[in-house]
Amino acid sequence: MDTASLPTITITVTHLAMEAPPTTPARRAPPLKLAILRAEEPTVAFYRFLYGTVGEPWQWTKRRLMEDDEIAANIRHPKVTIYVLYIGGVPAGYAELDFRPAPDADLAYFGLMPEFVGRRLGGYFLDWAVRALWAGGAGRLTVNTCDLDHPRALQAYQRAGFVPTRRETEELVPIDVVRSLGR
Repeated sequence: MDTASLPTITITVTHLAMEAPPTTPARRAPPLKLAILRAEEPTVAFYRFLYGTVGEPWQWTKRRLMEDDEIAANIRHPKVTIYVLYIGGVPAGYAELDFRPAPDADLAYFGLMPEFVGRRLGGYFLDWAVRALWAGGAGRLTVNTCDLDHPRALQAYQRAGFVPTRRETEELVPIDVVRSLGR
């Protein structure tokens, strides 16, 4: 979709990196019926559900504006893995691990469904995702967050061991514009 003529807002993006695996023990899973499953060859519809539901409160719009074939190429790439956190059989969040920038690995998308925010799941799931990235053979991890993400996102990434490397401004099509397009 050509987005050049759409209105935008300016956001500040913070890029972070982690140079070495965690040395602390892995966080213990919360005492819930919890599972983390890899979405093998996820459908575009399922991915749009995850991305849209997790990202709606934080104005995640980039992938909502992508065409299905572009999303499919991204999420089915052999060096991209998507893991879904389930609580009691219900999707509670997801992590998209991207090994394409080898030797780096990127935590491309990470978050919880709105109903699961504030239930002390984020720290556990983030720790799990970081360890999965390192286990995948990464030489360094990257992630970014912006000033529209959860107010504690930057703090959570720093607690997990990421260090800010740079900040930049970007233009983003706001969620209300994206919704008006039926996306």
